[in-house]
Amino acid sequence: MTKISATILTHNEAGRIEACLESLRDVVDEIVVVDSFSTDATLDICRRYGCKITQRRMTGFGAQRQYATSLASHSYVLAIDADEALSPALRQSLLNLKATGCRHRGYMMARLNFFCGYAVKHCGWYPDYQVRLFDKRYACWSLRDVDEQVQFRDDVKPELLQGDLLHDRCATPEEYLLRCMKQADLRAVSIAGAPGSISPLSPAVKGLRSFFSAYLRHGGILDGSVGLAISRRQFAATRHAYKAARRLRRKG
Repeated sequence: MTKISATILTHNEAGRIEACLESLRDVVDEIVVVDSFSTDATLDICRRYGCKITQRRMTGFGAQRQYATSLASHSYVLAIDADEALSPALRQSLLNLKATGCRHRGYMMARLNFFCGYAVKHCGWYPDYQVRLFDKRYACWSLRDVDEQVQFRDDVKPELLQGDLLHDRCATPEEYLLRCMKQADLRAVSIAGAPGSISPLSPAVKGLRSFFSAYLRHGGILDGSVGLAISRRQFAATRHAYKAARRLRRKG
């Protein structure tokens, strides 16, 4: 039997984290929460579920995830976000895996993203494969501020688990845009530090490319008004990231 530690990053997630914690019941052997100083009831809820809680200032998602991994007591780590939950099928897959023992160094799962309660099957949002269960002795998180990924020390092909990771991206379109803009500010730092020029046209060009990628290339048009809403916000966030990157370049 394999023991699994779950890691969760939190900041003011009182409205969503209980669904996440409930889905982990009987699946994991400990829950490690790294909180970036929540001011709501997030930590009270975590305490009710017996989580091990540490508070640490957020400097970037990659570094924060790796720090959480370092606190895990068990070799196998399930990284899950506060706004995510295991589907019944994924729960069963993990229970079966625990019972028979993990034989691979990494496992991936499909993530089903929800926009204001709507399950999005296009826009590049599904199956949205994520490597979230791994043996920390052979893997670590990239230290990127955004778009962080699990990296293995050798050539590892993660095994696919059955079932979906359910991701509640937002309750309102405004909340989704706010999240996109926060990530865009982090992405701007990476863009500014990368080689290559950022022309005055880059924000608009990159923004339009992001819009058409989501809406046409990845079939957002098939999700109707939801697909259009997501694509428009992708445009706004990408344009914002490149504008912010240009400002950072000028200051540098």
